[in-house]
Amino acid sequence: MAATSALRRVGLESIVRSHLDFQLAGSFGSMASLASFSRGTELDVIVIDSDRILDLLQEPMSDAAIVLLTAVSDARSISRLLRNRFRAILSRDSDPDDIISAILAAHDGLVLLSAPAAESLAAVYDDRALEVETGLSEEITSRETEVLRMVAEGLVNKDIATRLGISEHTVKFHISSILDKFGASTRTEAVALGIRRGLIPI
Repeated sequence: MAATSALRRVGLESIVRSHLDFQLAGSFGSMASLASFSRGTELDVIVIDSDRILDLLQEPMSDAAIVLLTAVSDARSISRLLRNRFRAILSRDSDPDDIISAILAAHDGLVLLSAPAAESLAAVYDDRALEVETGLSEEITSRETEVLRMVAEGLVNKDIATRLGISEHTVKFHISSILDKFGASTRTEAVALGIRRGLIPI
């Protein structure tokens, strides 16, 4: 994890250490130090506290999923981050439970966005754009729409299965079908397309 603010870094370290399933591999005060460390270490999730979007996108890191705490919420930045392994984008004032949920979601290949980030993405599409893509949206079944919305909430497959009363295998089947119908390569991309097509309420 990395945060330029020592106070923020200590706070995040405390949150990570509070969860029994998490192991803190390292804590850094700069993106350069984190990037150098990550390239030589196998990491599952990286937590970053930063508003310097260009630095985040330009600094090469491992293939780990990234959780970002930031004040940035403009649609262009959010879109660029989602295309570059950022799986959770939260407001800096998110409470510890939200941060833990984001780490778990990112680890499971899901996406979790703060309300401002999601609203910013949705705002760039108007009703005309939605009408053009209505035909594509009709391909998605009502059950697949339910699953997609739960993926957007950050629920893991097990939780989705429990909520819908189906098996985890069936959940994986629905997600695979959604990716195929959207032509998406990741769940993050599928959620972004779901927001764009009006399937995920904001």
